[in-house]
Amino acid sequence: MKNSLKFLFNLFFVFILISILFSYAMFQGGFVSWFLFSGFLPIFVYHIGFLMYPIRNWQVSRSLSKKVVHAGESITVSINLKRNIPFPIYYCLVEEVFSHSLNRLDNGQRKYESMNQPNNLKRDRKVKKAVLPWFNRNIEITYTLDQIPRGKHSLQEIRVKTGDVFGFVKKEHIFQVEDELFVHPKPLSVRNLHFLSNSEQGKLASEANHSVVNTNIAVGVREYEPGDRFTWIDWKQTARKNTMMTKEFEQEKSSNILLALDSCNNPSLNPLAFEGSIELTLGLIEAFRKQHTRVNLITITGKKGNNYFTLNKEVGLRNRVIEHLTTLQPTGMESFGLLLKEQMLRMNNGDIVFVMTTYMDETFKQTIDQMSKRMKQVVVVFIQSSTLITESDRLTLHRFKREGIGTQIITEEKLVKKPIEVDIR
Repeated sequence: MKNSLKFLFNLFFVFILISILFSYAMFQGGFVSWFLFSGFLPIFVYHIGFLMYPIRNWQVSRSLSKKVVHAGESITVSINLKRNIPFPIYYCLVEEVFSHSLNRLDNGQRKYESMNQPNNLKRDRKVKKAVLPWFNRNIEITYTLDQIPRGKHSLQEIRVKTGDVFGFVKKEHIFQVEDELFVHPKPLSVRNLHFLSNSEQGKLASEANHSVVNTNIAVGVREYEPGDRFTWIDWKQTARKNTMMTKEFEQEKSSNILLALDSCNNPSLNPLAFEGSIELTLGLIEAFRKQHTRVNLITITGKKGNNYFTLNKEVGLRNRVIEHLTTLQPTGMESFGLLLKEQMLRMNNGDIVFVMTTYMDETFKQTIDQMSKRMKQVVVVFIQSSTLITESDRLTLHRFKREGIGTQIITEEKLVKKPIEVDIR
């Protein structure tokens, strides 16, 4: 309706101009007045033709140099406009309409320098380019989309504007062109991965480095997994069960690592701290896998839509975790501590649990106390800007440490380093 009214108004405006000039020639008479009318008549005809010319019939497409990248990387985007009728057009403005998810910048680990002021990385992306089509049938525009943040982004609309030389007639149309861009989180490189493990008798903590698998004591068998050593194969069980079986060793069985990631929303959520928790979680998964340590992941969301992943050496499972962490966003307003307590009942008592969080409340503290009595070892990894860590947070972490619970504070100072040292004492 709006476009129809605009079309009628422009058409009426052009006819009014023609009528005024024609009336002037009729009443004034003479060579000059008729010359002016004859000279402007082709322009008026062009304007009428331009009004009738439908730009909505253009064929608009978009191509991405890559559809899967890592956070902080750049891609090249090409927009192609194709028209069947080479009607002369003086100018054309082509604008990419970005989704809200792209209105942030990600410059790698440097982004954590603004961890205390995450709004500094918010940007309204604008890509608007002018071209002179004239009689060209094909128009191509290229731009670079850089510093792309993590997530699944949808590019859906391209706005095209054009008009005549004098600005009497203007046209605009939004083309629906859908393309998806997947931006995976870039795992933080982790080194010197040491942590404390409690003895079975109490809270006596001893340093444990799980980079070596004790192959002296076999405590069971399991199905073969890609990456297992040839010497670990149990040939007797393989022949008996008619499937490849591998010996399961003492440390391998008792050192299951569970990463519990806080993806609940809270009133003081720091989006950069949350990004840091995701990238650090992925970095820890990679580090544990290199040490041949079994690692599982659970992401706890505010809508109780928890996701549990049992990771092994299969590439497909690793890709599923990356895809999940790509689209993961904090949701709901339920307490992470309360939801974690519900999940604790389903955890194995022999697990070593890493709790990745950016926020601690009283419920969280109580849950960690209960977990420390039930689990083999609990490690709290607190990710937050140094200026936003409260005195209450520091006292809580100090109490955890005193009671034998592993603690690690990850601030912007550590997040900007390559690699990150995780040394839980």
